Amino acid sequence: MIEKLNGLIAAPFTPMNEDGSLNLSRIPAYYAILKSNGNTGAFICGSTGEGVALTLAEKQEVITAWADCTRNDDSFKVMVLVGGTCISDCIALAKFAQHSGLYAVSFTAPFYFKPSAVADLAACCKVIANEVPDMPFYYYHIPVLNGVGFAMLDLLKAVGDIPNFAGVKYTHEDFMDFLSCVHFKSGRYDMLWGRDENMLAALSVGAKGAVGSTFNYAAPLYHAMIDAFHRNDLTTAQALQQQSIDMITLLGKYGGIATGKAYMKLIGLDCGKFRLPVRNMSDASFELFKKDVKELNFETFCSRPPAQFNAS
Repeated sequence: MIEKLNGLIAAPFTPMNEDGSLNLSRIPAYYAILKSNGNTGAFICGSTGEGVALTLAEKQEVITAWADCTRNDDSFKVMVLVGGTCISDCIALAKFAQHSGLYAVSFTAPFYFKPSAVADLAACCKVIANEVPDMPFYYYHIPVLNGVGFAMLDLLKAVGDIPNFAGVKYTHEDFMDFLSCVHFKSGRYDMLWGRDENMLAALSVGAKGAVGSTFNYAAPLYHAMIDAFHRNDLTTAQALQQQSIDMITLLGKYGGIATGKAYMKLIGLDCGKFRLPVRNMSDASFELFKKDVKELNFETFCSRPPAQFNAS
């Protein structure tokens, strides 16, 4: 039986230096922030972590850095997105993650030569998962980015002979499909929700664990929302979800995914900028962004560094 994950699993940004090179020295402090704010794990080198913009060697360096600082913390699960375009690289990275001691690996559909049928996608999963049979293997469903929109219920039916297939990181809005996956084979698979802005709706259809970028800098907001949901205080839970939506709306206003690193800077961890082709906000826009964030009362629900925090 593969353990099901619960709570908030952050999708960390990959810290960069001013010249765009990796700044791995930030990762121990990053882990300390996530841990002290109640995150139960990290999903590294994903969309938020710019995995598609990192070389294989760089992803290995990121894996090593996260493995080194979490090695003695069995309660904090680290999984890595091994990629999706080159299956051979995915296998190599999965083996490296296993050797490094990470908890799990994840894979997303090839997005250039896309699989034409769900059976082809399942075959890709099997080839990689079979190389790391002792590690949980998760599929990363994000059709808005990879353009592959098969129903995940069909994928679960197609991967039944993969022993270490643990579940799906579900970054999509098809609640009908998600609920069917939650119930499939009496709840066999771990369904991790991946849309922070409608997490409350996911809780109502059975989500127990979630992977999200905003958990990096606003974990207390989501802990409060989950608590209100479990107390059947839907009025409070809805108000907190609206705060989440208002916060996430600023990502779109200021250019998209790179705005998340601006939020990180506000909580005391400068992760640098995103690599091309992602657009980063200008210094002038950052000043306007700070004013908008203040109007959200961000300081009342943001993640906070632990005592004696050192970001260097």
